[in-house]
Amino acid sequence: MSYNTFMAQSISVKCKLIVPPNFCGEIDRTIQGFADACNQILEVAKRENCWNTTKLHHLVYKPVREATGLKANHVCQAIRRVIGNAKAVKQIHKFRPTSLGLDIRTFVYKEESQSVGVTLMCGRVEFSLSIGGYQIALLRGQTPTSATLNKTKQGEYFINFVVDIPTQPTGKTPKVIGVDLGRRDIATTSTGKSWSGRQIQNVRDRYSRVRSNVQSKRTRSSRRLLRRLSGRERRFQEWLNHNISKQLEQVARELNASLAFEDLTNIRQSLNTKSRSKVERRRTNNWAFYQLRLFVGYKANIAGVPVIFVPPAYTSQTCSRCGHIHPAKGKSYRNGKVFKCGHCGFEHDADINAAKNIAALGLSVSQPESPGMTCQLQGQMSM
Repeated sequence: MSYNTFMAQSISVKCKLIVPPNFCGEIDRTIQGFADACNQILEVAKRENCWNTTKLHHLVYKPVREATGLKANHVCQAIRRVIGNAKAVKQIHKFRPTSLGLDIRTFVYKEESQSVGVTLMCGRVEFSLSIGGYQIALLRGQTPTSATLNKTKQGEYFINFVVDIPTQPTGKTPKVIGVDLGRRDIATTSTGKSWSGRQIQNVRDRYSRVRSNVQSKRTRSSRRLLRRLSGRERRFQEWLNHNISKQLEQVARELNASLAFEDLTNIRQSLNTKSRSKVERRRTNNWAFYQLRLFVGYKANIAGVPVIFVPPAYTSQTCSRCGHIHPAKGKSYRNGKVFKCGHCGFEHDADINAAKNIAALGLSVSQPESPGMTCQLQGQMSM
């Protein structure tokens, strides 16, 4: 449970490259060489059980350069790509020719002409950028030192610049907005604002039905359709989470408040241990609450809005008015969307009630001197 106190926030700015037809082959050749280099390096790393960047560099640098014909700095980037992936995932699969890692020696962004010079196997080539006002504003005055050149399945080329955006200093705020995440309502705040999950659930269910019909065919065209469906669903989810996270950040900034979330680490694994139908398991596993939290995190960090994480225990079962919890273990005063306290008779929207409890816990974190939650809740949580 802590504040975001970074002085800068790193974000990726996606820009489309305008590539003349005669240079498409050169980009493809470099991307293919980069993927081949990563796969060769991965084989050596596994064989020698070597995952140290410096040691692996001495083992693979010369043979990989000779085998692939890549520039020196491309090989160095390939080594970093392999080591980075090894730290991020448990099992690394074969690298595909979809992207090229770049550093300050292999690309340069030129703001005055809105172009980028990229080092390929044939040498340095300059490409114009097709970008809008949003990207121009983010790149204004920036000197990116790392980037990734990507090729899409449609054959288009993009470059993702990594830039550092200055953040506003964070500190104590007089208010805390609690945010309850769920499937029925994607997010509900302690101020009464909510975002329904009905639309995203309908979209997911529709895509699931289409996938189940297409998967039985097992043809090349069906596999292409499955990839397109997956991309559409992912892009819709990202668009929705970006919109919700932006609104949460704006409300918190306007009210000079912090945002408090439940710490839902490993919740998917714990939910999957319970007996549920196949449909419920799929819906839970498709729930992108972690992505929403990430989007809120970086937007709030740039705006100077503190983000707090609190324990999730009993936030849905506790009465936000009197702090009472159902005395019988395993039972709750919550029934679907309604919470009715059996102790004081308080009746409220169940998600808003949970969000108010999250806000109270968040306030006890941001302001330890505040009363926080009642002793009834603390006594139950300590049992």
